[in-house]
Amino acid sequence: MQFSALGNSGESVSRVCLGSMTWGIQNTQADADAQINFAAAQGINFMDTAEMYPIPPSADTSGDTERVIGDYFARHPHARKDWLIATKIVGPGFPYIREASDISAASIEQALMGSLQRLQSDYVDLYQLHWPNRTSPHFGKHGINQVKSSQTDVAAEKANMIEIVRALDNAIKEGQIRFWGLSDDTPWGIHTFLSICDEYGFARPVSIQNEFNLLHTKDWPYLIESCVFEDIAYLPWSPLAGGMLSGKYLDGARPQGSRWTLAQRMGLFRNTPHSEAAIKAYIGLALDFGMTPSQLALAWCDQVDGVTSTIIGATTMAQLDENIQAFARGLTVDEMQAVNAVWTQYPAPF
Repeated sequence: MQFSALGNSGESVSRVCLGSMTWGIQNTQADADAQINFAAAQGINFMDTAEMYPIPPSADTSGDTERVIGDYFARHPHARKDWLIATKIVGPGFPYIREASDISAASIEQALMGSLQRLQSDYVDLYQLHWPNRTSPHFGKHGINQVKSSQTDVAAEKANMIEIVRALDNAIKEGQIRFWGLSDDTPWGIHTFLSICDEYGFARPVSIQNEFNLLHTKDWPYLIESCVFEDIAYLPWSPLAGGMLSGKYLDGARPQGSRWTLAQRMGLFRNTPHSEAAIKAYIGLALDFGMTPSQLALAWCDQVDGVTSTIIGATTMAQLDENIQAFARGLTVDEMQAVNAVWTQYPAPF
């Protein structure tokens, strides 16, 4: 397993980050235990979760994934030091989580306490803002004029960001979190937070995780360039585009037990005719390369310059093994060129 610096944190993380959002709905505690043990045996030391998980989210299951992780480490306390655990505070939107309120100093205190209790830990290694309080061009809202930045109250937004970072900085000083990061944010969000941190002497963010895959590359090159130059780790989530790049959903297929058979919070906005055409082209390349479609997508993501660690998710041990093997296999220069040639034909299929 290869490792990369987690931004300016001074820590190194595995190039593979173990995702967990199916634990507690598609996966049991026993499944999660097996995944954690297998990942650790492969050299993985980085795990991502969130207070709202598992997915699809609901009031009945909210927080269950953190509980699963906490249960594991309560039974394996000596293993905790071997893992860097990242979790996230939700932004506004869920009535059953703090009445859909914005992220604030008060909500950070409340959410962090809840996460620590569920994780059965005294600290969180990486605490992330799951999405901004302002509406940002993520979760299928990246089309022209779907988000109107001109309607944002910038002064109010900046004031709120100062409050947020002050609360995070206090949590670091109190030993509740070691580092903090962003998620589903933009270059403006990154640089505004950095400016606030530098002006007030607060700890800088060490990372950002955004959706990034062969079907959704809007962060390349501008946001990723910002990350590289400002020493911020870039952590792609959904590297298989919600499972689409595996090919299992082609032509309307819905395999039993798959995520697309469950309720869809945001709809299947990725599932377009252009996406299907692109996926079929990538599957053809994978067959030529002697690898699975999932492995091609993951290996490509790992080899994009500026990517730090890719968050993978699996519901079976076979999927987990297949996915991890992709990072060892990689792609040759010629294979990367062939993949990028397909990408130029389908740069934004959804």
